[in-house]
Amino acid sequence: MRLLTGLLGALALLPAALMAEEIGEVSTVFKMIGPNDKIVVEAFDDPKVQGVTCYLSRAKTGGVKGGLGLAEDRAEASLACRQVGPISFAGKLKEGEEVFRERTSLVFKTMQVVRFFDQKRNTLVYLVYSDRVIEGSPQNAVTAIPILPWPKAQ
Repeated sequence: MRLLTGLLGALALLPAALMAEEIGEVSTVFKMIGPNDKIVVEAFDDPKVQGVTCYLSRAKTGGVKGGLGLAEDRAEASLACRQVGPISFAGKLKEGEEVFRERTSLVFKTMQVVRFFDQKRNTLVYLVYSDRVIEGSPQNAVTAIPILPWPKAQ
């Protein structure tokens, strides 16, 4: 019972995930009981860079464990961030700052997106990767957005 209480307390201390909007999904494996395995596509806006939206596709494990939130999702993900309006910054940017995080297992595994600024090329670079408390995964994806002037509406 103490272990369960400790785990629940640790979960409460984790930072809340920035909310992503689900854009769509496709089933990849049929499951007789519980939801199918699938790939979901989500969109989220960078909280400190107005005018940037990122699209993340990732695997979600189905079945009984997946339906109950007990399954561990795979580490693979794809990321595409785009300029969707004039870019402006809400505060100072930190190198490697987390802009999105989502749990991919009950307690020990997360997927996160971090941002870097390549000042020499005036480009924002976003990296998605997965980690575990004990051992992470080298699988990752990267996308870059050159900061360009946005055409004014006429």
